[in-house]
Amino acid sequence: MIPVQAAPLWAYGVGATFAVAAGRQLQWWERSVRGEGVRTRSRAANPYLALTLLYAALLPAPTGVYLLWQNPAWSTMHAARGHDGVWAGFALFQAASPVVGALLGFLAARLFVLVGAGYWGYLQAVAGYFLLFFTLIHGWDGTGYQRLLSADPRAFAGWSATGAAGDSALNHCLAFATTGTFLALLVFGTAVIGTMLLAEIGWLVEGWRLPGAAADLKVPRVIAVAIAGAGVYLLPFAGALGASVLVRLLGWWPGAGVFAALAGVVLAPGRSPVRRLYALVGVPDRHWRVEPEPDPEARRTSPPG
Repeated sequence: MIPVQAAPLWAYGVGATFAVAAGRQLQWWERSVRGEGVRTRSRAANPYLALTLLYAALLPAPTGVYLLWQNPAWSTMHAARGHDGVWAGFALFQAASPVVGALLGFLAARLFVLVGAGYWGYLQAVAGYFLLFFTLIHGWDGTGYQRLLSADPRAFAGWSATGAAGDSALNHCLAFATTGTFLALLVFGTAVIGTMLLAEIGWLVEGWRLPGAAADLKVPRVIAVAIAGAGVYLLPFAGALGASVLVRLLGWWPGAGVFAALAGVVLAPGRSPVRRLYALVGVPDRHWRVEPEPDPEARRTSPPG
């Protein structure tokens, strides 16, 4: 349900987010599979991986193909003006990239989660969403948001004719909000994004109920969900917006260099503010082989013997 250029980036972020949200369950699954001694269950049959791929195949992929057919100009960010300019491979790419991207994002984040480096798994989600938002905001030529908010080539050309400041930008946004493309995005977005958020929150809550989770969760669950949402969505959006401003002011290479330095300060150090907030959410930070310690409350209330 998003342009072809951004679809795999979004899918990678979604897959990584799903894996981090189900991090505690993934560790329990790995222990159960390895602990049986014989391969009675395939790791490929992991239910969380299967549900992630099912989500990508049933919601983002078909809605993206629909919008590519309904409005090829918008779906290609106006790289094509109509059906005649759409190569058949675009349809195949739009159908396959959400599934492949979600698979790669899930497997990459899962690898970090299983070895106790869940924060780096979370950074996979941040990277995917940052690239998504930067593509939509800046694009390859600084007109990303203009391409996104233009339902047809005429509307996109209108940005250059009237400029992007003041009332003209607002008029373009209002005009886009009255199009069939926007209506389709509203309907599809309710299903696609709503299902995505329900799965992520549901898997987080499910993980918090497992043994050892109470010791890792440092804040009430409602606050933890808010922190997780801000870290996965608002932080990359703010980063993409800031990167676009720096690139416009300084040029591509100087702007990218300054942004990379700032992002390293915010994200990479062991005591960075983002890492401290991440530690509050209760995602496991130990290797999958390490059994979680029972909760103190559970030990006090368990019957003797």
